[in-house]
Amino acid sequence: MTLAIAVIAAVLFGAGSYLLLQRSLIRVVAGIALISQCAIVTIIGSSLSEGRAAIDPEQGGPLSDPLPQALALTALVIGMGTLALLLALVHRVVVAHGTAERDELRDVDRPAVTEPEGAGRREGDETE
Repeated sequence: MTLAIAVIAAVLFGAGSYLLLQRSLIRVVAGIALISQCAIVTIIGSSLSEGRAAIDPEQGGPLSDPLPQALALTALVIGMGTLALLLALVHRVVVAHGTAERDELRDVDRPAVTEPEGAGRREGDETE
């Protein structure tokens, strides 16, 4: 069971890393969401142990640790908040610039190169 959890976490992390390298901002946000879910799967996978709940333990019996579940829930909430913020930022970029492609956004942010008046002339050149 632990091997299956490790493989699932590796696939999620690999897919998320691949999406982070894409040119579309939407895919980058999806990659961040997948890596966030990978962290949650890793936390849950690291705490797999059989035992009873800590609320009603038997004397001398094994207990399940509730801390990893609380950490996973916290990571889930923080991940969803981060995802909502990133989606709002991408939406604002698309509204402002009309595209979600990083290459096109890079070209939009560059100022137009203009030559100052008289920069191409040498002394003695008389052109009208």
